[in-house]
Amino acid sequence: MKIYSPITSSQRHKCLISRHLLWKGKSLKTLTKGSHHFSGRNSHGRITVRYRGSRVHKKYRFIDNKRIFGGIPAMVVHIEYDPNRSSFIALLLYYNGVYSYILSPNQLLPGCFVFSGRIVRSKTLYSIGFSGMLNDFSIGSFIHNIALQPKAGGKLVRSAGTYAQLLKKDLDGYCLVKLPSGEKRLISQFAIATLGVVSNVSHRDEYSAKAGRSILMGRKPHVRGMAMNPVDHPHGGATSGGKIPVTPWNKITKGQSTRKRPNVLISK
Repeated sequence: MKIYSPITSSQRHKCLISRHLLWKGKSLKTLTKGSHHFSGRNSHGRITVRYRGSRVHKKYRFIDNKRIFGGIPAMVVHIEYDPNRSSFIALLLYYNGVYSYILSPNQLLPGCFVFSGRIVRSKTLYSIGFSGMLNDFSIGSFIHNIALQPKAGGKLVRSAGTYAQLLKKDLDGYCLVKLPSGEKRLISQFAIATLGVVSNVSHRDEYSAKAGRSILMGRKPHVRGMAMNPVDHPHGGATSGGKIPVTPWNKITKGQSTRKRPNVLISK
């Protein structure tokens, strides 16, 4: 962590992640592309999601969430910063000469070797960064970047410092996984996952100390409904009395279920 001195009011309590150990060069050109941000607008240019915009231009990095080169060892070239996500990414060089980006697990360093696939015969190769089916991991393992279906890319547990835990296996073709939220979910035993905890564990301790950094990330200030006029929000207007909390479209916000239907694969 890098703690700043309170020279100005925008640096008071400012605490950011130190990047002195990350790669300082440019990203691999063949694995990046320019991206266009729509800032909460639809195809007609009308605002459909409020309080978004003013985002800086970023280049998108293609992340291999499927680990398509199964059975081929890969060496970690370096660890990079990715502006599109909270975790770091690792550049891999496979033995066949192909480069790819993956989500960097914690404690993965340049020069390390990572493996993927089911042809691994030695238990010593099941190290940090190994990618395989859920049935390949031992019970109690910390995993991340979990797919929901076989032959699909990772969808769950990809934020910085997060991890899931494998609780049970061989449950009629499913495995029981405990997610970071505490939810226990049944996932196909043939879905892929990666061993380890996602990198940048100290991300939760970051404090930007000013609204400018949030605006650069595309998050504009939220205006309270009470501060609006009655024509703009049901809470608006300086009239006596109150109203139950509702959305700008007069839908109740508290005390109602947020899920449309129960999921049989989720067990608390």
